Amino acid sequence: MKYALRVVSVERSLFEGEVEFIIANGADGELGVMARHAPLMTVLKPGPLRIQEVMGGAEDVIFVGGGFLEVLPDRVTVLADVAEHADEISVERAEEARRRAQEKLAGTLTSAEEIEFQNALATAEARLRLARARRV
Repeated sequence: MKYALRVVSVERSLFEGEVEFIIANGADGELGVMARHAPLMTVLKPGPLRIQEVMGGAEDVIFVGGGFLEVLPDRVTVLADVAEHADEISVERAEEARRRAQEKLAGTLTSAEEIEFQNALATAEARLRLARARRV
């Protein structure tokens, strides 16, 4: 049984269609959603959003750098802070972002700046893991 899925970021719409199953990184861990899932809303952590249009079929993988997942009876919506298809990730750009975040964290920071750069580091590392896994 399928349901409507829409994945959007601030910049663009990345996916809109009927799917049977998705797996996302929610605030409390990995979360799978099938048709007739109980309604919920959760914060997303940086990581892959795995989409199966047909159960057991090929996966479409989108990197989500945080945001929200809303599950309603007839549809699921992912509102991502930052998102890109896994095959669009540049390992070089992700490594550079990780390096910049690590350099900033090595300096003197306010607590708000430290949180900001810890989040940037987590996002860069999640992008790198996904990019490297997809290229193997």
